[in-house]
Amino acid sequence: MSASISRRLVFWLAVPLTLLALCGALARYWGNVVPQVASVDVRLRRAAGTLTQRLRIADGRVTIAAPIDAAAFAVRGPHGRLLAGDARLPPIAPADPADAVYSTLRVGGRDLRILTYRAHTERGPLLISVADDLGAAGPAARFGFMSNMLWDFLQLDVTLVLVWIGIRLGLRPIRRLRDELALRSPADLRPIADGTAPRELVPLTGALNRLFAMLRGSVQSQQQFIANTAHQLRTPITGMLAQLDLLIAEPAAQPVRERLATVQQGMRQLARAANQLLTLARADPAVNVAARRQPVDLAGLARDVVARHIDRALRAGIDLGADLASAAIQGDPSLLEDLIDNLLDNALKYTPAGGRVTVVVGRDGERRFVAVEDSGRGIPESERQRVRQRYYRLPNSAGHGSGLGLAIVEEIAQIHDATLKIDAGAQGVGARVAVLFPPAPG
Repeated sequence: MSASISRRLVFWLAVPLTLLALCGALARYWGNVVPQVASVDVRLRRAAGTLTQRLRIADGRVTIAAPIDAAAFAVRGPHGRLLAGDARLPPIAPADPADAVYSTLRVGGRDLRILTYRAHTERGPLLISVADDLGAAGPAARFGFMSNMLWDFLQLDVTLVLVWIGIRLGLRPIRRLRDELALRSPADLRPIADGTAPRELVPLTGALNRLFAMLRGSVQSQQQFIANTAHQLRTPITGMLAQLDLLIAEPAAQPVRERLATVQQGMRQLARAANQLLTLARADPAVNVAARRQPVDLAGLARDVVARHIDRALRAGIDLGADLASAAIQGDPSLLEDLIDNLLDNALKYTPAGGRVTVVVGRDGERRFVAVEDSGRGIPESERQRVRQRYYRLPNSAGHGSGLGLAIVEEIAQIHDATLKIDAGAQGVGARVAVLFPPAPG
């Protein structure tokens, strides 16, 4: 998984800001220490000059004629033997006899600045060390360094938090765009409104809208082809069915009546498939078909649909009933009639002889609903999402369905902002497929 933009920005800001804070603390540290050390070095050079002038050697002994302005000193002979002064000062011999060496050491619990040089006397070269106390310069500088580091990193933490908040606020338009796209169904190809998008996102929204426009055009062409084909098929199929009905009624057709009945059944299935394709083309949300919103009596629609299927139910030996309560909604009457017709067709198709199918219209709280309940084999819970897909049929299903019934119901429900709900039937037998419509405005 790739890193987020906000984390990447904070990281690339944190690294250089941390280095800058460290460099700033070091610069302030040396800015405080160097002047104080330079002042001590000046005193040490003066003390070294004074010590050289006041150095006396008599009878192999080294003495200082008068006190010098230094915290401590040490004089050593050619072999490093202490001749005078403080033995705690270490002998640090310069690499070049003409040079002097400055060093800072902690001696006796004090921070000392030590100047070591060589002096040439009648006894030969002597190694002389002069030391002076740094006083509070070292600890104060270290304390200042640590306090500066603490304050700088505290400021850095606050800065990074503010930067993080700023980045999060700045990326809100991207998150809004992400959420808008995530909430859309795969069939929703409406253009993205880019009026409130920041200038940086306008190219992205423009590219997405062009892509959506191409997809809409492709889907519309496909749906128009399906609609035209289905419409062209309906008239000749209806005519052929009428001719078959007349032919079967003829006495001369008695020897082949069984074969004609088989052809008639096939033609009815073909007519049903053509009608479903036409309904699918009209109901597909991908082409933004606008439902004609007008008052619709669900009970009246359901009553008409049930009446059309009574003969079919009688021939199949199925008890077809209805429980219809008044339920008015706003919607497209034609599409809603197709919705109920497909629900009832599915139930009759998969209910065996001796079973029952019931159409129910009523209210569930503030929501109106239409449901069809049957005593067939039912729909397993693991398949209740897949049966909503186009051309999907349950394994080992009886009959010759096309797998479009519930897909059509789902898409008509989406157009009406309704919800398709699939459950088990009464006492866990069969299936109950319901469409729940949103509460009426006001």
